[in-house]
Amino acid sequence: MTKSQAESAFTAMASPSGPDSNGNDNTSSKVPAKRLHGRAFYESIGSPKFILAPMVDQSEFAWRMLTRSFMSHSSPQDLLAYTPMLHARMFNETSKFRYSHFQPLREPLSAESIATLPKELYLDGNPAFDRPLFVQFCANDPDELLSAAKYVTPFCDAVDLNLGCPQGIARKGKYGAFLQEDQDLIFNLINKLHTELDVPVTAKIRILDTREQTLGYARNVVRAGASIVTVHGRTREMKGHKTGLADWKVIKWLRDQLPREVVMFANGNILRKEDIDRCLEETGVDGVMSAEGNLCDPAIFATPPPIGGEGREYWRGRDGKGGWRMDAVFRRYMDILYKHVLEVQPPIRKPLYLPSDSEPSAATEKNGIEQKRNRESGVGDEEGPPQKKQKKEKRERTQNPNLLAMQPHLFHLLRSLVAKHHTVRDALAKSRAGDIAAFENVLQMVEAVVKEGLQEYEQTDGRSWEEELAKGERLKAPREVEAGKEEMDESSVETVRQCERPWWVLQPYVRPLPKEALAKGSLTLSKKDRAKMEADAVAAKAKAKAAEEEASMVPNGHVKVERLEDGSGETVEIPKEGLVCG
Repeated sequence: MTKSQAESAFTAMASPSGPDSNGNDNTSSKVPAKRLHGRAFYESIGSPKFILAPMVDQSEFAWRMLTRSFMSHSSPQDLLAYTPMLHARMFNETSKFRYSHFQPLREPLSAESIATLPKELYLDGNPAFDRPLFVQFCANDPDELLSAAKYVTPFCDAVDLNLGCPQGIARKGKYGAFLQEDQDLIFNLINKLHTELDVPVTAKIRILDTREQTLGYARNVVRAGASIVTVHGRTREMKGHKTGLADWKVIKWLRDQLPREVVMFANGNILRKEDIDRCLEETGVDGVMSAEGNLCDPAIFATPPPIGGEGREYWRGRDGKGGWRMDAVFRRYMDILYKHVLEVQPPIRKPLYLPSDSEPSAATEKNGIEQKRNRESGVGDEEGPPQKKQKKEKRERTQNPNLLAMQPHLFHLLRSLVAKHHTVRDALAKSRAGDIAAFENVLQMVEAVVKEGLQEYEQTDGRSWEEELAKGERLKAPREVEAGKEEMDESSVETVRQCERPWWVLQPYVRPLPKEALAKGSLTLSKKDRAKMEADAVAAKAKAKAAEEEASMVPNGHVKVERLEDGSGETVEIPKEGLVCG
């Protein structure tokens, strides 16, 4: 097939259907042949219960592979992953944008490359290791969305429409959660893919102000042709310090109202594996999606190893609590990048440290510590004045999405470790995308400090961590008082206590709830929000006063008044309309 023929074929695939030979417009009724829909489609991909969420520039191939690496090899279909959100219009415009965000082939996606698919695929959507996979787009034009989706259909199981992004850029571009006021446009976007795409279409939404509005929204999405609906249990306004708790009760109510053949996923409040299990039970949904919880712990969907089967990657303390070691997960991540993205063999490394390993002599250990300190401080072995810094060779900035995401991923992973070890934090902050040697150096630093932490834990019989935990509790105590202990339903303190682990193992980041953020000063209300809060407070006070007055009423509409002048304490009843002032 020539290039011009390929382009013509692709244009025909991406263009909306027009009238047939009889002059009838079959656009809305045409459905691709042999394409499964709804629950039949869901079952065909293994009915996965665990879903890696679409995250802007953060659910790229290497991260999906890291998350998948913790799943059982006997059931790889247990995990469904989404690509990062892709902008439909920009994806259509240039091959450079397509290649810098989605790499199923070793060359940029084009009409010709899709028409002549090579036998050997590259990364994204490779059936050998990256399936099931959904590709997510944001869009506000049905034709642009369809055209973009045509590029990715050979490399995914479904195309998802983002209707949940709450960020300012989504407001400016009119996509994501800022389409929810235009239900007709949402219907047309989904229906265009449903009627003309060769793979199913799915959608991810946020809840609206009322249950009834949200149910109407979900029904519209299903009626348009979505095979799966993901419901994020937060409104569009709940983001950043205003995130708050997702409402699982609304998700359960939606699940009960929608037909069982509608496949539903839930999203929100997922910090640990226990939350996934609890969400499945409490909401009755088919699968649970994790975003931020997965960024802090890519093993969040996996079952921890049994006692005695920890090996060198999982740590379990004397109290039975544990988690995946940061150095182990960091090493896994690096090895995936070496093997799949850079296509080279990882460096030969020593096995990860275990306290049961035989220790080197004291002199060797001391020398190693000194060398480590010298490396961190930049001190050389040679004597004499410091050498003049050599001008570094200018590196060409990488456009590889997997390398661009490394630094933000590692800051999520190592959050508690870098909070304690600032030399590691600084080295990571200086590491530039594409400089794999710099990240390898950070890995070696992480392995060294994890070893020190494990040694100290063993030498003190666990007291080192207990003392550190107690110190943290003392520091948090004044903040609890400031935030208001009387409102524990609005506190994240207990959740933090349940999730906290030693700094060398992966653990979730628990966001402070809005009232805590306000009390601590990390959240400042706008004039509009402040006025609303004051109005709500006045209304609540008036409601409480009215309830108090109503409670003081007797059934016949009189008011109880105690007459105490004679000391008898007798209660008399006076009609309410008879009460006067003055």
